[in-house]
Amino acid sequence: MTALSLCLPDMISKKRVLVLLYSQTGQLSDVVEQILAPLEADPAIEVSVHALRPVKPFPYPWPFFPFMDAFPESALMQPCPMQPLDIDPDEAFDLVILPYQVWYLAPSLPVMSFLKSEQGARLLKGKPVVTVIACRNMWLMAQEKVKGLLQDVGAKLVDNVALTDLSPTLATLITTPRWLWFGKKNGFWGLPPAGLTAAQVSGSRRFGRALREALHNDDEKTGAPMLAGLEAAQANPHLLVSERAGTASFRIWGGWIRSLGAPGAPQRKPLLATYTAFLILLIVTVVPISLTVQALLRPFMSKRFAKLKTEFELPSGSSGERMAMFSDAAEAEFEARLQQLASQSV
Repeated sequence: MTALSLCLPDMISKKRVLVLLYSQTGQLSDVVEQILAPLEADPAIEVSVHALRPVKPFPYPWPFFPFMDAFPESALMQPCPMQPLDIDPDEAFDLVILPYQVWYLAPSLPVMSFLKSEQGARLLKGKPVVTVIACRNMWLMAQEKVKGLLQDVGAKLVDNVALTDLSPTLATLITTPRWLWFGKKNGFWGLPPAGLTAAQVSGSRRFGRALREALHNDDEKTGAPMLAGLEAAQANPHLLVSERAGTASFRIWGGWIRSLGAPGAPQRKPLLATYTAFLILLIVTVVPISLTVQALLRPFMSKRFAKLKTEFELPSGSSGERMAMFSDAAEAEFEARLQQLASQSV
């Protein structure tokens, strides 16, 4: 069934979509706005957006030491205090959209903290969930952790969207920290702007269009992915070795720093500075060596990498056979058809 096969809504009751959003820089909010636009414009769908708010907000721009000070708790998956949502935790929803950023190869602290909360467990239990990631480039281990957290609360992951910075990796190692620490996203010294492109953000509207059709067809009840064929998640298995090494390192150093006190404790600063130097050394030595070794072994491991790519791209995948169905041109044709149907019914 294509988007054009939809007719005017004739549902007895609206489909209800819950969106749980935390966006520090605003980039994730921009993506979510595009995804929700087709849903919010549909009178048969009710969208409820709730912001996840830490008791102590994380700033943006994010100065260096406060940025590094969030690392131990992120790495160790230690929740931070959160403001309760103004919502009945037993309220019924047909679909949950859970956008998140990646902090230190893990879901951001506000999102992780919500997933570990009693309110989060009650809200998500038994619900189909679509995760939406916007990050630099490493998201594989973070999504594995989110999968585990969703499983712990009895939620069902049905789709995942992963949007990453298209710039060269070495460039993003400069542009992304500059964006976070100083709030400067523009390109400089020949380096590209930080973050997603405008085309990536606007293009994410196709996911909302596909979800709209899926909700009309009750596809959210099947447990099958609704965003397959839309280039939802492009995994790079060659980064997996670096992600696993980084995760192990984060846990070890995070435990040491955490033992010195709670977030904000001044005695954590010397070890945080030491770890920063160690991390830079790790990035400029271990990561290039790992990628070089993998490049040399690639002819002998192509099947292994292909299998890993497929596994990490689940459930939505990276294929694009349905892109034309939910393009801007298809949407314009769809809206024209709706207007024609509306005029005929008058």
